[in-house]
Amino acid sequence: MAESRVVPEVDRVAAAQRALQRRRARASLKRDLTTRVVTPQEVLRRATADHDSDAATMRVTDFLMALPAIGSGKRDRILDELGISPVKRLGGLGVRQLAALSTWLDRRFPAAVPRAGRSRLLVLAGPTAVGKGTVAAHIRAHHPEIHLSVSATTRAPRPGEVDGVHYYFLDDAEFDRLVAAGELLEYAVVHNRHRYGTPRGPVDAALAEGRTVLLEIDLQGARQVRAAEPSATLIFLLPPSWDELVQRLVGRGTEDAEERSRRLRTARVELAAQNEFDYRVVNADVATAAREVVELSSVAAR
Repeated sequence: MAESRVVPEVDRVAAAQRALQRRRARASLKRDLTTRVVTPQEVLRRATADHDSDAATMRVTDFLMALPAIGSGKRDRILDELGISPVKRLGGLGVRQLAALSTWLDRRFPAAVPRAGRSRLLVLAGPTAVGKGTVAAHIRAHHPEIHLSVSATTRAPRPGEVDGVHYYFLDDAEFDRLVAAGELLEYAVVHNRHRYGTPRGPVDAALAEGRTVLLEIDLQGARQVRAAEPSATLIFLLPPSWDELVQRLVGRGTEDAEERSRRLRTARVELAAQNEFDYRVVNADVATAAREVVELSSVAAR
């Protein structure tokens, strides 16, 4: 009679830890889907590229439920329509099932298509704490050929910020004067507290010289620029994950708990608007993200 093999306790503990890490990774990926940090098409691509990835081990039911506006009833109808069993995982789908799911995703969540005739005016926007300012500062330091517009704001300087370099720090009266004189390309109230705006003069002057101009602004401002200058190239900066965005906001330490919660609610709304932009760049590494933005400036200049 064969002896049953006893699994050592250390191996059982290690296996349990690996399973826990996998569940946490899948939960994080579902948050990314829900907040639209990652597209469902990208998750499906990861699942098919690596059958041992977190995406591949996600159940199709969890995948669908993480998508916007899909409840259990709609999920079941979609699975029936696509001929996919609810026990399937993304990495275990057959060729026909993958094709059917991919077609459905493209129809339901179409990718943004860059518009033709874009100009050298680049608009970089994204949710709070995604690192827009850091990426823009890297471009300023390493690509002097690109004119980085300096915004005006009514908020107080943060530690290390220099007037005229990072922002023009104005009082409400001076900001009102610029608005009344039509000297701002765009302006908005951000986070329900302070006003931000882009002085029009330096932007127009740099464009007239044939230079590329980069505006680092919020979603409201980006929409205003698009309305005023339809040829502007719009770039949306994404975090590598929702959890990373939260960590960056907390680690910044410039907002209290209530303000962080409010900003994260705003970030969800901002992330949902990313398809209004021509391009998306993930800020997992500042130098890499900055390089991608600069490369897109070359595309716009053609």
